[in-house]
Amino acid sequence: MYLPKHFAARDRAAVEAFVDAVGSADLVTFDGTKPIASLIPVIWDRPADGGDGRLLGHLALANPQWRSVGPDSVALGIVRGPQAYVSPSWYPRTARHGKVVPTWNYVSVHFTGRLTIHRDAEWLRALVGRLTARHEAGRPSPWEVSDAPRDFIDGQLRAIVGVELAIATVEAKEKLSQNRDAEDRAGALDGLRHEPGPGPAAIADLMTTLPPPRR
Repeated sequence: MYLPKHFAARDRAAVEAFVDAVGSADLVTFDGTKPIASLIPVIWDRPADGGDGRLLGHLALANPQWRSVGPDSVALGIVRGPQAYVSPSWYPRTARHGKVVPTWNYVSVHFTGRLTIHRDAEWLRALVGRLTARHEAGRPSPWEVSDAPRDFIDGQLRAIVGVELAIATVEAKEKLSQNRDAEDRAGALDGLRHEPGPGPAAIADLMTTLPPPRR
């Protein structure tokens, strides 16, 4: 990831909360000829000792991506957050000298590391149980894997493979106009507040958490 210092995420706890909230990642691998990718549900499994841990998820058995994964395969997991176009017309300085261009604000976390494929039924059952418990939590009547017949679940587990990315690097980027002065940031923030859709609103909310620009 291209990560200028001023766009690096400021807080590890916030990065962890962001990844947990998104709950999915683009898993990118190389099949020997070309890069291939799949969007998968994930859990960032972090050890109590504070290490980077593992990114856990699953692919469909019918998805050929997993078949090209070998013992030394390295994968990339991309967790995407909100994003939005930023118009130069929102910057007050545009009217003064015109030396501005459009940009794109976004939040993204990249994980890299060696990838292992799991076919063991109990490994898969434990993963699916954790994923289900996470996303069912807080519902009035949360569904559990044990609510379905055991033989049915066994059949469903045979239709997926587990993926375990042993995390070597975590790169977290918050591109939120940190390189603009206070006046331009305020203009961009106001412009985003008047744009349709959830992306601009979410980016605007994140921009309000930034520290003031350096003079």
